[in-house]
Amino acid sequence: MDYQGEKIPTFIMAAPMEKIQILDSIEKDIVTCLHSAGTALVEFSKEKSSLKQAESQTHLFLKTLGQVESKLTEQINYLTQVSTGQPHEGSGYASQKVLQMAWHRLEHARSRVNELERLKSRHTSNLPRGMPQQPQPGMNMQQ
Repeated sequence: MDYQGEKIPTFIMAAPMEKIQILDSIEKDIVTCLHSAGTALVEFSKEKSSLKQAESQTHLFLKTLGQVESKLTEQINYLTQVSTGQPHEGSGYASQKVLQMAWHRLEHARSRVNELERLKSRHTSNLPRGMPQQPQPGMNMQQ
């Protein structure tokens, strides 16, 4: 499935519980990554370290770190889409932003109408009493 020309990450299509499970999986990968790094460091610190064991743990660390980076990048992309108002499953952010902008436009229009009303009343109050008002353009005067 495409999303604005791009493949939709599985995280966007997932239900809320699935999203939590994905985050839990990332957390477990981080723990594995830290454990592998710690084991490799312990192996390197030994007087008679096993190069094979250290390389194995280092390889596992790098592999898991790559997976964590990939999954976290996917999460960050999702959060970027949510925060910028791009449509996504279950979000009301874009609609909320559209509504908020409509309210701002309405308030601006009201303030402009009120300002024009004040100018009109000030202008009409400054006209001499005996002077007839100018007809407004587009209005027919009956004689």
